[in-house]
Amino acid sequence: MPNERLRAALLQRGVTPSDLADTIGVDAKSVERWITQGRTPYRRHRYATAAYLEVDEVYLWPDALPPEQAKAASQSEIVEIHPHRWSVPPDLWKRLFEDAREEIAILVYSGFFIADDPGMLRLLADKARDGVRVRVLLGDPDSEAVAQRGRDEGINEFMAAKVRNVILMHRELRAVEGTEFRLHGTTLYNSLYRADDQLLVNTHVYGVMAAQAPVFHLRKVPGGAMMNTYLESFEKVWNQATPLDGE
Repeated sequence: MPNERLRAALLQRGVTPSDLADTIGVDAKSVERWITQGRTPYRRHRYATAAYLEVDEVYLWPDALPPEQAKAASQSEIVEIHPHRWSVPPDLWKRLFEDAREEIAILVYSGFFIADDPGMLRLLADKARDGVRVRVLLGDPDSEAVAQRGRDEGINEFMAAKVRNVILMHRELRAVEGTEFRLHGTTLYNSLYRADDQLLVNTHVYGVMAAQAPVFHLRKVPGGAMMNTYLESFEKVWNQATPLDGE
C-alpha cells in the first residue's frame, strides 16, 4: 500500500524523493519504494527522514515501532495531569500560548473562559500579528451536538446562548489577520488547546461542567503517538467545519 503520508509530507515541503535520498544518504529508488510500495526503511533512515521533513516518525510509519517502544514514548508525552480545568495554573495557559511560534489551535464548544479573558485575547491577537497561525473551532449553536452538550451539563438551551455570546466576544480577534474561526457540529469528547508541540486536553465527562473535568498536559516526543491522535482528530473536525460568516 502506498505511503500517502510520506508523499504528502514531501509535497508540503517542496522536496523530491531524490532530494530526500541525497540528504539522508540512500538511493533514490529506495525512497520511491517507501512511497509507492509502502516499504518501511531502517530506523536510522526513519529518524533522518522525519527530522528533515519536520514531522513525527510515527506519523509517517505508524506501525514501525515495537509496541513496547511506542508505549514508552507515548507515556513520556504526559507532562502532568490536572484533576480539574480550574486547577490548571493560570500562568500555564499564558506560557503555553506565549511559547507558540508556528500554530495555536483551539477546539471547544464555547471556551468561554478564554473569550472572557481580555489578556488572553490580546495574547492571541499579538501571536497572530507575529505570524503564528491561530485557528479556533467553536460549536455551532444551532447544532444538535451543542444542544446535547447543554442537556448533558444540565444547562440546556443556555449552552447555545453561551456559544453565541462567545462569538460576539471574539469579534475583535476575528478581525486580526492570521486568525481563522470555524463552527463545528461534532460530538466532542475533549476540548483541545494546542501550541506547537504542546497540548492541553480537557476531557468531557457526562453531567460535569468542563471546568470540573480533568486536563492532560501533553508534549510531543519522537515516537509518541498520543498527541498525534488528538491532532489528527482536530484536523478532521476542522476540515468538515464551516467558516464563520464573513471569513
